[in-house]
Amino acid sequence: MLVWRRGRAALLARRDEGAQPLAAFLAGLDTPGAPPRVPGTAVYLTGQREVVPTALALNLRHNGVLHEAVALLHVRAERVPRVAEAERVTVAELGDGVRDVTVRFGFAEAPDVPAALRLHRREAGPDPDAASFFLGREVPVPSMRPELKAWEEPLFVFLTRNAVRAPDYFRILPPRVVELGTRVEL
Repeated sequence: MLVWRRGRAALLARRDEGAQPLAAFLAGLDTPGAPPRVPGTAVYLTGQREVVPTALALNLRHNGVLHEAVALLHVRAERVPRVAEAERVTVAELGDGVRDVTVRFGFAEAPDVPAALRLHRREAGPDPDAASFFLGREVPVPSMRPELKAWEEPLFVFLTRNAVRAPDYFRILPPRVVELGTRVEL
């Protein structure tokens, strides 16, 4: 578990090294050089609040468009067995059709993100049956300046390859998922 934690920390730190601050991205949405908007809703699963999610940055780089409605989705596991339904979802409007949505689950609950979004559609906004869920996928590759020991790297790669994928863990239906991958040095 220590190798997994150190490896994930190194992977996420390297992934977010050159990430654009979220505030700067949002400020640029109403400027003349902003990306064109397309109909629909995009939900980006992310653990970061200060930077643009990797999947969003990759989608903009490769497709050059942004959906009309964008939800930055954070899923949190709380230190209680169950979260009351009234406290499950919180939403903050960030402007220009972008929302920050947090969904909370207790440690004894199976995190079913589409079901939670359906129950709280009025507050959360995205319809999980019509939205596209964009997920970033990091593929670890060896580095010239490794942060893990030589024996830890192959173990971390093995653990990463065998970890449960986010769409399966959060019960997001495969036809609704778009995975955008990038290689990240360890």
